[in-house]
Amino acid sequence: MEENVNQTEKEMAENEKQNQTGKEVAENADREQTETIRGLTAQQVAERKEKGLWNKKAESATKTTKEIVKSNVFTYFNLIFLVIALLLIGVGAFRDLTFLPIIVANTLIGIVQEIRSKKVLDDLSILNSPKTRVIREGSKKEIPAEELVMDDIVELSAGGQIPADAVVLEGQLNVNESLLTGEADEIVKKSGDELLSGSFVVSGSCLARLTKVGEESYISKLTHRATQTKEGEQSEMIRSLNRLVQAVGIVIIPIGIILFVQQFVYAGTPLRDSVTSMVAAIIGMIPEGLYLLASVAMAVSAMRLAKQQVLIHDMKCIETLARVDVLCVDKTGTITVPEMEVDQFILAEDLTKRVYEKDGDTKVYVDVKCGEEQEQKHAQIKGMIGEFAADMDADNATMEALKTYFKPDTLTKIKKAEKVFAFSSKTKYSGIISEGKSYVIGAPEFVLREDYAEYKDRIEAYSEKGYRVLVYGRYEGVLDGQKLTEKVLPIAFIMLTNAIREGAKETFSYFTERGVEIKVISGDNPKTVAEIAEKAGICGADNYVDASTLTTDESIAQAVAKYQIFGRVTPDQKLKFVEALKAQGRTVAMTGDGVNDVLALKDADCSIAMASGSEAASQVAQLVLLDNDFSRMPSVVMEGRRVVNNIQRSASLYLVKNIFSMLLAVFSMISMINYPLEPSQISLISMFTIGIPSFVLALEPNKDRIQGHFMTNVLLKALPAGLTDFFAVSSLVLFCQVFGVNEEDISTSCTILVAIVGFMILYQIAKPMTAGHRVLMVGMVAGWLFCMIFVSHLFAIRDISGQCMMLTAVFTVAAESILRYLSKFVEWMRESLLVLKKKIHQATA
Repeated sequence: MEENVNQTEKEMAENEKQNQTGKEVAENADREQTETIRGLTAQQVAERKEKGLWNKKAESATKTTKEIVKSNVFTYFNLIFLVIALLLIGVGAFRDLTFLPIIVANTLIGIVQEIRSKKVLDDLSILNSPKTRVIREGSKKEIPAEELVMDDIVELSAGGQIPADAVVLEGQLNVNESLLTGEADEIVKKSGDELLSGSFVVSGSCLARLTKVGEESYISKLTHRATQTKEGEQSEMIRSLNRLVQAVGIVIIPIGIILFVQQFVYAGTPLRDSVTSMVAAIIGMIPEGLYLLASVAMAVSAMRLAKQQVLIHDMKCIETLARVDVLCVDKTGTITVPEMEVDQFILAEDLTKRVYEKDGDTKVYVDVKCGEEQEQKHAQIKGMIGEFAADMDADNATMEALKTYFKPDTLTKIKKAEKVFAFSSKTKYSGIISEGKSYVIGAPEFVLREDYAEYKDRIEAYSEKGYRVLVYGRYEGVLDGQKLTEKVLPIAFIMLTNAIREGAKETFSYFTERGVEIKVISGDNPKTVAEIAEKAGICGADNYVDASTLTTDESIAQAVAKYQIFGRVTPDQKLKFVEALKAQGRTVAMTGDGVNDVLALKDADCSIAMASGSEAASQVAQLVLLDNDFSRMPSVVMEGRRVVNNIQRSASLYLVKNIFSMLLAVFSMISMINYPLEPSQISLISMFTIGIPSFVLALEPNKDRIQGHFMTNVLLKALPAGLTDFFAVSSLVLFCQVFGVNEEDISTSCTILVAIVGFMILYQIAKPMTAGHRVLMVGMVAGWLFCMIFVSHLFAIRDISGQCMMLTAVFTVAAESILRYLSKFVEWMRESLLVLKKKIHQATA
């Protein structure tokens, strides 16, 4: 009995639950219907704003200005230079602070460059929808997109950009998501379909409920990722300089401490002299002018490229582009121009006469030769299409192309259409009524409908060649602007295409000849992309793959190594392609012009955008072609070669000083003698044998191909000179001590010897000795002599004895022979290593 009662209670509870659920469903349905009509109330809007559910603009992920200043000022080496400056001030050695201006300049340049890059990214604007129509409390009103909240009911119509992620409630839209996905085709969105923020409404209208706003929307997340700063993003040259500085940074502290203790404690040298000697050794080991040199050289390159309509956002890309070994390009906007043009048109009767013929294992269509009568008919139809186009407004790229190609016969009176029906994404055609007859132009599958199968194979043959096919035909019914219901008799088929950019073939050929692999990455049909690539002269254009089949990271990694052409690529895949290539050790340059390219552009070693593309792509890219001329790329590569080769040449001058100073510091510690040079003397030598000459040489023309690694090349050039300086100076110091020469005379004679050897090295670096280089050499020697004679006190230059002068002359002569033979020895070693490396490679292969 009790069991029956419990069962009855359970049934009653279940029934009540079902009734309640049904009631809730009904209430929810009523609420949704009411909200669709009335929208949110003021209270609901306020509640959502209080919870942060409003459509606020995505904040940039870049560093703040304070963080940028802090990261550039509070560096390891700036700390060392601060300590050095305080020590010199503490002992009253004010004249030895001549290194400070270079340090300040380095820091300021770093801050300015980062703030400039931050401003570019902070201005990134993917979403451009200032006003949106919203329904609230039963009435429509326009409000700024940033004032929208979650669950707002918005009205979307043709021409607008979707301000936040949403779902369609009522109506139907044709949406263009090409900015986000790269797909040029319009997508139909019906009730229940999702809408992505950032996409554009081409036609139709609807009511939609906002589902994700502010930072949660698709476009905001994309913006956030696009503005994130990539830590550690440096060119090889800058990475090499960083590694050099880090290595120096490890050794200078213990060397400096040991030198000071050795001189002050063990040798009994006065505090002031001990500090200045230690500072001279440390400053000599730090290439403080190299960063400044690299920054100035790249800034000059940026100005030169600006005159060629090339905007540089990030100066490091000048060097990187000169080193790239794979260039990823998008089809539309890079290989082809964005504008469409009519390539040809074929009469419908000619198209149907085309037949299959065997060509090996492939069937191909063969054109039927036309007679004079057919040519006249061809001209007549061209004039009819011209009259059709003349009646239309050039409100889209397709109609502009038709108006350009099809011009009505100017010798006869142009018939004015009685009615004109502009293109609609809903009906998929444009139409006119002329002399009581209806004519239409549109996509064959939508215009011909059930008759499309008869022409399908032949039309697709053109599509695979990269054409967009339209049909011009006579409609057997009467046009009313609605969907076609009667039969359309095709008259002609029109083939449109995006023309290959002028100079694209030559540019791709230029890169291919220099060992740069071209990979085409596009959202279009892979066969279409391959056909366009072949027309552009890209090697391996027949080696293509449909990226929709690449579903794993492993398959993507294998594909990027194997294929040249990629179709149906999603934005996320573009990014993965770049990541996979970089993981394989490739230096990747990426071109693009749409929002769908932003993330891949951001991750590439070098990113290039066309100014005619989206603003987002132009802002994220390191390099922007302002006149959309892809043929500018070789000149950018040449500029990169000039910068890298010249800085590489000049950097060897700095490394000579570093090698010499480090070896001399170690020698001083081992031999228990005072470091022979003072900071001001080091500054004098650096100014005329390194600083000024390096800046002049870095700005010269240089088209030599970049070969080898930056640091290896610099070290091999600097090593003979650094060793020569060390052997000459250390020997001079030892001989001076044997002959009882005082320390002040030794210091001055070492300054003279190092300067003379420095001019020898400069002479070698500046070869071939042009008129300009001769002027440079004479000017540097004259400047050095002027400072030695007229401002000697500032640089601690004193009169030396005749005995010391003779020793200096002897070791100067010896230094020339040492430098010559050491240079030959290093060159022999280099060639021997290259031969050995080649033999090892051949043996392993």
